[in-house]
Amino acid sequence: MTTASAPPATAETPQPPAPAQTPEPPATPPLRVLLRYARPHRTVLLATLLLVLAASAAGLVQPLVAQHVLDGLSDGRGVLGPVLLLAALVVLGAGLTGLQSWWQQRTSERVVRQIRRDLVFRLIRLRVPELDRRPPGDLISRVTSDSALVQNAATEGLVMVSNGVLSILGAVVLMGVVHLGLLGVTAAVLIAVALVMVLVLPRIREAVARAQESVGAVGAALDRTLGAARTVKANGAEGRETERAGEAIEGAYRAGLAGARYVALVKVLSGVSIQAAFLAVLGVGGALVAAGSLEASALIAFLLYVFYLASPVGSLVAGLSMLQQGLGAVGRIEQVKHMPVEDDVDDPREGLGPVRPIVAGPRRLAPHLAALSESPKYGRAIHNADPPPCDARHQTPRPDPRGSTGQDLATVAAPGAPPVEFRDVRFSYPGRAPALRGISYTVPGGTQTALVGLSGAGKTTMFALLQRFHEPASGQIRIDGVDIATLPRSEVRRRIAYVEQESPVMAGTIEDNLRYAATGASDEDIAEVLRLTRLDTLIDRLPDGLRTEVGNRGVTLSGGERQRLAIARALLRRPEVLLLDEATAQLDASNERALREAVDQAARRCTVILIAHRLSTVTGADQIVVLEHGLVRAAGTHAELVEADVLYRELASSQMLVSEGNEDIGELADVPR
Repeated sequence: MTTASAPPATAETPQPPAPAQTPEPPATPPLRVLLRYARPHRTVLLATLLLVLAASAAGLVQPLVAQHVLDGLSDGRGVLGPVLLLAALVVLGAGLTGLQSWWQQRTSERVVRQIRRDLVFRLIRLRVPELDRRPPGDLISRVTSDSALVQNAATEGLVMVSNGVLSILGAVVLMGVVHLGLLGVTAAVLIAVALVMVLVLPRIREAVARAQESVGAVGAALDRTLGAARTVKANGAEGRETERAGEAIEGAYRAGLAGARYVALVKVLSGVSIQAAFLAVLGVGGALVAAGSLEASALIAFLLYVFYLASPVGSLVAGLSMLQQGLGAVGRIEQVKHMPVEDDVDDPREGLGPVRPIVAGPRRLAPHLAALSESPKYGRAIHNADPPPCDARHQTPRPDPRGSTGQDLATVAAPGAPPVEFRDVRFSYPGRAPALRGISYTVPGGTQTALVGLSGAGKTTMFALLQRFHEPASGQIRIDGVDIATLPRSEVRRRIAYVEQESPVMAGTIEDNLRYAATGASDEDIAEVLRLTRLDTLIDRLPDGLRTEVGNRGVTLSGGERQRLAIARALLRRPEVLLLDEATAQLDASNERALREAVDQAARRCTVILIAHRLSTVTGADQIVVLEHGLVRAAGTHAELVEADVLYRELASSQMLVSEGNEDIGELADVPR
């Protein structure tokens, strides 16, 4: 028996200094980020801009053609040609605008698709501490509403600004051809309005950023409520949660109004600028016509150009507003780019084939599989296979859980299961007292070790460190003698199966959940884990069998069924190390005994570490480690600890595992191994 070494519980171990925070890289200017999103689509965007400019050119020529029509009418000349040309320009402009709109919308959708792919890729790989401190609703809003704002800005906004600028320049040139004096009057009005808009536009970016944060807060409030819907309803808290979400909605409303005010002001200014320019040109031009220094047709043509300016000016203003909104959203999206991610979780072995049978060999499963093969509920026929030769079974002591050779746990020698070592491991959650204060112990390979202790002793934290959800402040965790910090997370987690205390179940079918971590599992494997976890009787009762939908977070299953499904999923992976966090807490006595038998058989192939508050489930463990305040207090078998450790004896007594005369009665509940 390898036992844990523990520092004295009374000795306070000094804590190492907290690791230095990695400085964030300097922020990239939002406009540069926006252009980076548009760069892969620059060819299509350029073609779109050319179409817009062609449509604008058709519009620019129309006032000159109209002037010729007026001159022809006044001189008595034929106007059929200019009229037909004017009609053709109108039709051409409309056709070009429609084609440009299609190209632009298609490119816009492609941009947002890539943005969302990048965000989803990073969000799914965020490190656990980052996920713990950020509301899911806020992160989701960055993928949905924020990306939509960037989508519009990176495509439509850029095109509208470019089109507006170039069209205004073209109109200014042609207006200068018609009359320079009137052009000066128009320019003076537009410049005065532009100066005011320069002060207003940056406010839009700030308002949009605040509005998007408020939208994220609404999503976070709703996620909080819907994620615990039964708790809310059971406690009659619908009103309080509605009020809480309503406050977030009110904040989003106020932030949205602030942005809307600035957008409305910009639209008013753009409209006023055109009207003011028109009135100024009409007044000055009318005086010039009255004085005989300007032809009436020239004044009409110039006024048409002033009216034409309404479109490019509106396009420029709308594009700038869109850009400001996009720049406000870019900042929130870029925050995700700087959040720490796990960049070593993609397993190159993914999809290499079915896993091996779990516990019993195919010959031992034959009667059970024969019965199952008659039922369509398992989705496909189940075929038995002869077991491989003995030497083939032992060629790979620790096989990949996604491979398949037909071997079973009972035929693999225990030495193939790796030992797990904790060496002076220390860890603290941010802003909290140390959770682990120098943990050291060894779990021999192919054995069962139980972690017990009062709540907050550090048991679940040790599982989180073993899975590399968190990193220890100091010390080492070794699997088979290798420090897991030197291994990719994908390799560490490939070796480990983890059954969480909450036993989460994913939305989808029962089969989807079983194959979640063993995508190539064979029908024989699935049938066996269903039998071991006593889910086969449940499947037989369901009309759709394995294809039964479990609902969001498994709400259609009972707590015990979810727990058994999570254990079956873990066993199906054929792990080297099996972690069970209160895995039998919601099971009745009969199912608990069956699961303990399954774990006992699994221990012949893998190393099992259990967390248990109900000591009756672990009295037969090879080793029990007692934790207290982040330290190893004692370690040994159930009988040894009852004799030697006061805390464990108190825990056992409280659960009626020790008689008043201190006679150990725990073995009465134990399952022989």
